[in-house]
Amino acid sequence: MTITTSAPAHLDIAGTWQCRLDPDSVGELDQWFRGPLPPDGPQVSLPGSLQHQGIGAEIALDTPWTGGIVDRSFFTDERYAPYREPGNISVPFWLQPRVYYQGAAWFQREIDIPQDWADRSVLLTLERVHWESTVWIDDRRVGADASLSTAHRHDLGRLEPGRHRLTIRVDNRAVVNVGPNAHSVSDHTQGNWNGIIGEISLTAQPDVQINQVRVFPDVQRKSALVKVDILTGTAVVKNGQIRVTARRRNAAGEEVIGPVTAPFEVDHGRDLAERGLTAGGTHLDIELPLGAQARTWDEFDPALYDVTVHLQAEASGRAHHDEVTTVVGLREIGVEGTQVTINGKRTFIRGTLESCVFPLTGYPPTDVGSWRHIMQVLRSHGLNLLRFHSWCPPKAAFTAADEAGVYLQVEGPVWANQGAAIGEGRDVDIFLIEETQRILREYGNHPSFIMMAHGNEPGGRDSEFLSAWVNAWRTQDPRRLYTTGAGWPAVPANDFDNIPHPRAHRWGEGLQSRLNATPPETVSDYRQWVEAAPRPIISHEIGQWCAYPDLSEVSKYTGLMQPRNFGIFADFLQASGMGDQAEGFLHSSGRLQALCYKEDIEAALRTEGFAGFHLLGLTDFPGQGTALVGVVNAFWESKGYVTPEEFARFSGPTVPLARLPRRVWRNDEAIAFDAQIAHFGPEPLHALLTWSLRDRAGAELASVTIAQDLPVPLGNGTHCGPVTVPSGVSAGPAQVKLVLTVQGSDGARYENDWDLWIFAPEEAPEEPAVRATTQIAEAIELATAGERVLLELQPQDVHNDIALGFTPVFWNTAWTGGQAPHTLGLLHDPGHPLFASFPSDGATNWQWWDLLHGAKAIVMDRLPQSLRPTVQAIDTWFEARRLGVLFEANVGAGRLVVTSLNLDPGEDRLAARQFRRSLLTYMAGADFAPESSIDGQALAEALHDAPPRSDQNAD
Repeated sequence: MTITTSAPAHLDIAGTWQCRLDPDSVGELDQWFRGPLPPDGPQVSLPGSLQHQGIGAEIALDTPWTGGIVDRSFFTDERYAPYREPGNISVPFWLQPRVYYQGAAWFQREIDIPQDWADRSVLLTLERVHWESTVWIDDRRVGADASLSTAHRHDLGRLEPGRHRLTIRVDNRAVVNVGPNAHSVSDHTQGNWNGIIGEISLTAQPDVQINQVRVFPDVQRKSALVKVDILTGTAVVKNGQIRVTARRRNAAGEEVIGPVTAPFEVDHGRDLAERGLTAGGTHLDIELPLGAQARTWDEFDPALYDVTVHLQAEASGRAHHDEVTTVVGLREIGVEGTQVTINGKRTFIRGTLESCVFPLTGYPPTDVGSWRHIMQVLRSHGLNLLRFHSWCPPKAAFTAADEAGVYLQVEGPVWANQGAAIGEGRDVDIFLIEETQRILREYGNHPSFIMMAHGNEPGGRDSEFLSAWVNAWRTQDPRRLYTTGAGWPAVPANDFDNIPHPRAHRWGEGLQSRLNATPPETVSDYRQWVEAAPRPIISHEIGQWCAYPDLSEVSKYTGLMQPRNFGIFADFLQASGMGDQAEGFLHSSGRLQALCYKEDIEAALRTEGFAGFHLLGLTDFPGQGTALVGVVNAFWESKGYVTPEEFARFSGPTVPLARLPRRVWRNDEAIAFDAQIAHFGPEPLHALLTWSLRDRAGAELASVTIAQDLPVPLGNGTHCGPVTVPSGVSAGPAQVKLVLTVQGSDGARYENDWDLWIFAPEEAPEEPAVRATTQIAEAIELATAGERVLLELQPQDVHNDIALGFTPVFWNTAWTGGQAPHTLGLLHDPGHPLFASFPSDGATNWQWWDLLHGAKAIVMDRLPQSLRPTVQAIDTWFEARRLGVLFEANVGAGRLVVTSLNLDPGEDRLAARQFRRSLLTYMAGADFAPESSIDGQALAEALHDAPPRSDQNAD
């Protein structure tokens, strides 16, 4: 429950605190709390962390990191030797803090209790602590707290007015084994910081006080049930009254709703005192009508109400007042078959992850402004949900999400795997129950909080325990949907299943994944999963497509976390003679990444009855070996190769969809497809649906209305077709863009587009001026003699273990154990005359699928660095090998093109035929004038003997 308390007094005690490190945990035994900490010790600013203020040890090879390291080649591989030198440690597997500290730290300061706080209990609030806090006031131990998700609140009791010594011990070592990779604790993301952030305050508590306010909206009745817990201690309370009012936020001049009042008295306080008990109280349920014009809360209209509960009562001969204000949205979430509903309307979850990645500080922000930026970036990309992977954010995140209409999936701070487990009677089971209760109590009123999982991908005997967890919390607080875990298990108790299938590329599929194994189309969907599903499915962590590191990003890391990993990758690239290509690698790989995300998302949107997806991710993930899977970086800033508007075209609430059986078409055939509309907007539409075909410059070639005044209900079941684009619109060879436009009667316009290629069906004629061969020795001999030669290397003649696929790297090869593919797409100059009859934009697009399927990449490290491939395969940043799939050179008196692309002109391989035609035409013409020359013997040795350097060295 997020509250603002207007109790009689409140003191902010942020500022400078004396500090003393206690790495050996001797401070409590030696009773450091009994006196001032040594004045010659460090002084720190709280809120803040030790590490962010430069307190800690230099990074070393034996730094006790929190988090699993799968690929341990950093510790053994000779390439990493310069980065293992003391004073110059640079790790490749995550962002590196400037300093590191693990252990206890003591913080102390003097506080002055005002005179008018006499006989009042004083509450110490520490908004976010990492991890365990223990508190002393003067020489008296107050208690300890170990929540990773909510504020630590310590009741200091009644204090004499005047000066007191407040001592807090914070220990960032593991209190409970929640899993070393849980984002609540791990160095993979936020870092294992030590300190206190957010609010640090003292509050004088009234004897009779509001302990908790929970608000349960009722959309149908347009009212809210306000549940008030009152804490009275041992007092006998008379003439008590609770007064409830509400006001719609940001509605200037709008009248106050209510008041609704309810009386209460408590007469068992004396009995409690006689029995030595201190916790007495009562509970009231109060219905608050919000009025016939009350507005509901959702992603389209996030209307908020501030509900204020005021208490007044007489006890112990005094009047007592307390007041709590909490945010409320008139919102109900439910399930209808296999889909999720918000306020009775079907919605589609379009989510991404937030993994507690905040490089400047190494800990999450507690100000609303920082979170507003995140919510704005998420919404601008068309998404509507933020999933907090194995952690729970501070209250500011909920506030910002409430305002922006962003849905949240919150998780307990647990990834009980890799050595931890759930449901086996370990400490983590009890900790999870306690954390869940704290999370629901602290944040349960926020309308954005619509979904909850216990944590991520559990290990152990989890099904029975987590089924009970779901049932228990749904019974206690039915204001959101519950699932056992993000990833698994799928059990009958779940409100929805958040499972890793279906998606376009699954763990371990490698080159057998759909986008790598089957020719490109836009008809695949997941209907078989929906038909077999007893409840909604939200795909877990789809995508995971990588782009090359943005090395220009390094200058942004001005705080605690340093991208030493990027420095290593830059060095590897420079050593391979490709340092000047970093920007090209980023943009070409990024465009392929966006291409794959588009198809991944559209497959989900094409599936009727499907509930949604969670991307991994919209942003980069800096840990687990460095997983650069985002179209925005770790700062939620664009990387420059896809705009939010471009991304939102295929990921927003209303998306036109074309079901195309293929991407490459003959110039003598009509392009036939079905049109579909995924519409999960605020209301049904009546729309004008049109198609148009545009050339590469954006000029319209043809345009036709498919339907006028088309009724489009909420959902994705609106189909029109078949739709036909007549043959002859473009003679080809051409790259064209099919555009579908939905225009609502309200003027709103939604567009989506698909690149298509139109080629002639005939096989390429042989060019007499060009000699083609698959034999290395023959090719070199012919070229040396003055011929123009095309060497078509066969896969068995390319001697390396590099897996060349269509898609970019999945997650990253270090964490996945070298899963295929090992490359990040192609880089080439689209203005090169080679592409005169094979339109290409300089990066991998769908017309390259034929050519890449079954092909291999050539390692060119043994060839002169001046010999740049005409079509370059981008290697993973861990290896930085110079890879080519086509290069050209002068050899002897002749000219040679070497390619390892799959140029087989077989049936239905129009793109391969067209590329071969364009290549042969180029080689036969005057433009074929390679810039580089190479000795034939050196080329033969390089092609025959180029050794594979293993793409990954994970144990």
